[in-house]
Amino acid sequence: MDILKSKQMPIKKFAKNDLKREMISDKLLDILICPVCNTYGLHKIGEDIYCENNNCSKSKDAFYMVNSKPVLINFKKSLVDEEGFRANAGKSIIKRRGSGIIQNLKLLFHGKSKKTINNFSDLKSRMLNITDPKILIVGGGEIGSGLDDFYLNLKDNIIAFDIYESESVSFVADAHFIPIIDNYFDLVIIQAVIEHVLDPCQVVSEISRVLNYNGIVYAETPFMQQVHEGPFDFTRYTESGHRFLFKNFKVVSSGYTSGVGISLIWSLDFFFSGLFRSRYAGKIARLVFFWLRFFDNIIPDKFNIDGACGVYFMGEKSESNLNGSEIIKYYQGNQEIN
Repeated sequence: MDILKSKQMPIKKFAKNDLKREMISDKLLDILICPVCNTYGLHKIGEDIYCENNNCSKSKDAFYMVNSKPVLINFKKSLVDEEGFRANAGKSIIKRRGSGIIQNLKLLFHGKSKKTINNFSDLKSRMLNITDPKILIVGGGEIGSGLDDFYLNLKDNIIAFDIYESESVSFVADAHFIPIIDNYFDLVIIQAVIEHVLDPCQVVSEISRVLNYNGIVYAETPFMQQVHEGPFDFTRYTESGHRFLFKNFKVVSSGYTSGVGISLIWSLDFFFSGLFRSRYAGKIARLVFFWLRFFDNIIPDKFNIDGACGVYFMGEKSESNLNGSEIIKYYQGNQEIN
């Protein structure tokens, strides 16, 4: 079915209050590992959590907790500053998305990617066909775009973490080292996160490690977007480059989430912001030119891929390894070579 022509059923919005979690459960504790020594598990003494390795510093020094959630970060190897993290009580130092009227206006003018919604519908169907699926969301401090229906159906199967504390996460961790045992999850989702990590290859390696054999990864990452989250924005990927980042995965589907119309809106935002020295001018430009996004629906996929605002990859963990010549042949854009 052509998703651009099909009628979308209204999706009930997922309430963050539905995700409130108490003290870390024994079930979750059983699959966590220490981010300092990397191999040993964790245990509780009273309300405190320690590493089981007697030679590890965390066997005597309990992990820092925020709202009863352990902070499983090796601060000596992470870009997260421990002193600043504690001073801010583990909260994000980046201003996050608003709610209420402002957020509803953003959805009205910016919409949601139909490709993203379709992809999450596919993933939901796959997970509902598995008995007690195990799902990890990397960078799950906020409910990602298009994930409301997914959460509504699978919230009890989801473990989420982020680099900061929020109602949505079970623990706090750095994606460069995911403190979970090997070969555990059926699905890992990493949406709008890869651009914010220093070493994407290391993060993808960690995702592969915690996925079971034939487990699925789903990633969305920007291509033609300007800097967001300031000093914590590092990387962009073409659709081919994004596919090659996941070279150890068998492709299920891959492409763009939003095309050249959305890319143009981003450019106009930053153009007017710079011209008038005001971020508000850019936001006004987004509202004025919101209609450009509809051109993504009529521009052919090959052209959208070459100028995509964002790209996605869905793949199965495998023993294959895509090489350089194969990624050249894989290219799905509009530019022909002799």
